[in-house]
Amino acid sequence: MDYLLNPKLWSFLILVVNILLAITVVFWERKKPTSVWAWILILFFLPYLGFILYIIFGKPLRKKHLKRWIPQKSIGIQQMIDEQKEKATTSSLHVENIEQAHQLIHMNLATNDAIVTKNNDIHLFHDGDDKFNQLIEDIKNAKDHIHIQYYIFKLDGLGKRILDAATERAKAGVEVRILYDELGSRSTKKRHFKELIEAGGEVEVFFPSILPVINLRLNYRNHRKIVVIDGTIAYLGGFNVGDEYISLDRKFGYWRDTHMRIQGHAVYALQARFMADWNQAGNSLQLEYEDHYFPTPVVTGTTAMQIVSSGPDTKYKSILDTYVKMILQAKKYVYIQSPYFIPDESFLSAIKIALHSGVDVRIMIPNMPDHPFVYRATCSFAGECMLEGAKVYHYAKGFLHGKVMIIDDQIASVGTANIDNRSFELNFEVNGLIYDTKIATELADVFMEDMKQCTEMTKETHQQRSLWLRFKESISRLLAPIL
Repeated sequence: MDYLLNPKLWSFLILVVNILLAITVVFWERKKPTSVWAWILILFFLPYLGFILYIIFGKPLRKKHLKRWIPQKSIGIQQMIDEQKEKATTSSLHVENIEQAHQLIHMNLATNDAIVTKNNDIHLFHDGDDKFNQLIEDIKNAKDHIHIQYYIFKLDGLGKRILDAATERAKAGVEVRILYDELGSRSTKKRHFKELIEAGGEVEVFFPSILPVINLRLNYRNHRKIVVIDGTIAYLGGFNVGDEYISLDRKFGYWRDTHMRIQGHAVYALQARFMADWNQAGNSLQLEYEDHYFPTPVVTGTTAMQIVSSGPDTKYKSILDTYVKMILQAKKYVYIQSPYFIPDESFLSAIKIALHSGVDVRIMIPNMPDHPFVYRATCSFAGECMLEGAKVYHYAKGFLHGKVMIIDDQIASVGTANIDNRSFELNFEVNGLIYDTKIATELADVFMEDMKQCTEMTKETHQQRSLWLRFKESISRLLAPIL
């Protein structure tokens, strides 16, 4: 048995495993070339750790994990999808005074089954206290059902306020369902919801660990933040549930984010999205179409919008495609806010094309890291855009977490998707695409106000980076395809 202690034998076996994994990455899984090279670097430069990292982070999601979504994605809205696809080439899907809208609507309807609704009323939130106070009030007023889905649902002060309000309504006979992501909500366990469950509420966990502590689906997380109340009110945006999101964390300080409260037929699409995710997660009774989940809107407005989803379960990278299409359609300006800015080649090329066409491109990123490698890669890509002519701003008042893009005072995107490979390919995301000059202008005005809290990246400050900082950015950029 002494041969088992031979380090040369173990080195040889690890080399063989790494070679086999490299062959798998290259020839079997058909990953993008940039991702392939990143994993090969990890496998061979970290031979004793690389294969473990690959098993946890690199394995593609198996089809059996996706099949539950296939018949579920259009619950309650299939007829609207079919009718709109029949009319896709007619003027009925046009949005008045938004000349760039039709192609985006057509693309997302064709590739994402994203219905366009034109009777929505949207209220924007940029401060966590404002958003969650309104959400808790709406929960307390719920009469029929409350559907809550967050990537992070911490049971700290804020989380307990939301849970207490939901539990009270469950005791009154209101249907309450809470879905959270296990990785994002790693400190939260189903047993913490005992009172809600005893009151008749239901709780599900997205992709829970098969083994204690170890989650082999670590790389594929449900990053969506959706709340639907009584089928008439919906929330969508960047805020998760935790005290840091109401600016109570000393590390991050003020938390700057963007969220929407929506009334109108767009709520139907978010309801369908929640129901599909709930059914996929599901050990509970599966949700099916019922009239009370899709009631006639009580309040309507004049804002047109689409709800666009993406993830490993979709054929197309619909959110990435939407971002690229928006940039290429812009004639005057593109304003971008994102905590992570690690674009792929298509996004980066679109930015450069817009810049070289005379479009005013402004990118706002945080002034502090929450993930060091991600932050250094963000600074590297933002610096590249700045050198091409973009204006880049570091938000200095606190932590910038909003995921917003606005073009030409006409079209805006607000949702859960960051500008990185994780949001474009690995995570399950959802954005609201808004076709409305009033909302787009309001978001642009807020962007301008945020600029007052920023420091601008300049060629001088970029070139004065230390060698050590440049080295960290270079290493982080090499890892960008898998960050």
